[in-house]
Amino acid sequence: MAIRNIFQEGEPILRKRAREVEVFDARLHQLIDDMIETLHTSDGVGLAAPQVGICKRVVIIEPTEGDITEMVNPVIVSSSGSQIGLEGCLSVNSSKNGKVNRPSRLTVEYMDRFGNKKSMTATDWTARVICHETDHLDGILFIDKKIKEGKR
Repeated sequence: MAIRNIFQEGEPILRKRAREVEVFDARLHQLIDDMIETLHTSDGVGLAAPQVGICKRVVIIEPTEGDITEMVNPVIVSSSGSQIGLEGCLSVNSSKNGKVNRPSRLTVEYMDRFGNKKSMTATDWTARVICHETDHLDGILFIDKKIKEGKR
């Protein structure tokens, strides 16, 4: 495993739509393992492959310590409710942290590192983390959705 550099706002890869993963092999497994190690050394709760310079549709989330979910080609298939909460990002300077409106419940379909189809229903904090990370796969940063001061 290796710790990868986390790309920062302004890097073009963070604004590109990531490509679907088609090959589930040792290279993908290495990427996922490296992303987990990178996440743990960065004290984050989620990481998307474009953040480490790989334009592939891969995210990992760890909304609670020790509870890692690896998602390849994730698609949010349904969402409901609303929650406003503070967000930050490993790719954006912390001075830009701010409140973002996200669904309070969602269902996401994805594949694991071996290409097995999976589904997860998530609420509250975990739903927020999934939305934040899957946005990265479409070139969207949380600052694009940040609620302007004085608005709710």
